[in-house]
Amino acid sequence: MAKIVLGLGTSHTPMLLASDETLLRFVETDQQIKHRDKEGRPVTYGDLLEKADPKLAHMVAPEHLVARQNIARDAIKHVAQTLAQAKLDALIVMGDDQNESYKDDCRPAFAIYYGDTIRNSNEQHAEYSRRFPEWYVQNRQAFFEDEQPRDYPVHAPLARHLIESLMDIGFDLASSKCLPEGEGEGHAIAYVHRRVMDARKPVPAVPIFLNTYFPPNQPRPRRCYEFGQALRKAVENFAGAERVGILASGGLSHFLVDEDFDRAILKACADKDANFLRKLPRNKLNAGSSEILNWVALAGAVEHLDLDWFEYVPGYRTPAGTGTGLSFATWA
Repeated sequence: MAKIVLGLGTSHTPMLLASDETLLRFVETDQQIKHRDKEGRPVTYGDLLEKADPKLAHMVAPEHLVARQNIARDAIKHVAQTLAQAKLDALIVMGDDQNESYKDDCRPAFAIYYGDTIRNSNEQHAEYSRRFPEWYVQNRQAFFEDEQPRDYPVHAPLARHLIESLMDIGFDLASSKCLPEGEGEGHAIAYVHRRVMDARKPVPAVPIFLNTYFPPNQPRPRRCYEFGQALRKAVENFAGAERVGILASGGLSHFLVDEDFDRAILKACADKDANFLRKLPRNKLNAGSSEILNWVALAGAVEHLDLDWFEYVPGYRTPAGTGTGLSFATWA
């Protein structure tokens, strides 16, 4: 039978794509975007700045900002090396979709892509050029191909099996065999293809999308954990001897860094504390922090494995405490 032999988790924020110089500019966008406090209440950047610990101004000085970024860069390399050495036949990638493949006309709670290949475009969605300054758009371009689109392999037989098996188990899934005309894969899978996989021999992927971001049909923490458990059962029922990995793309807390919450989640993953993960408070899972649900699903899928390495970097980038809880982990 097939078996999940490796678990991986990685943040995928555009912050991780930034040069040392570009890191200093994220304060420009953070001053403009909508924020929530650690309890999920809407606030402004000014509100956060007024209540922020004064030491944050020192922590986001250029030399400290770059020092933390270098720790994160090394962590990404560790995740990539672990994946390269695992000799996988397939990699299930779980991530959220942010108006990329699924939009307001139809946004499923769970969806699996089962085409033979999936395309990474060399162009971003036009929405980002309208919403963000040129420097940010150029930085984010590193999610995508440099010169021309590239079609990456998908383990289509496993993907179809997962759809069928999860339907039998009781998950009513959406499925996609192709992307919207003229568009490429979303950032969650694009980051894995461009920054985690070995481009010379990419592992056939099974892209799975969780609607963590957009109400009202966000899957609840308990359902995400159960989804991960069901995924593992479905993989083990696949008629083959495939070595399968599963990766959570995104998270943890952002756009306000919540160190205590992030560390509690990583501890629960290490301790296999399913009860804690199933009962995560939904008021703390808004906007970018909703991507924590991908890690909850991952934890359900790798109950039989042990978290054997992690790196956590509180990715503060402004004196208001905004940024990302940069998180990386492996299970074996």
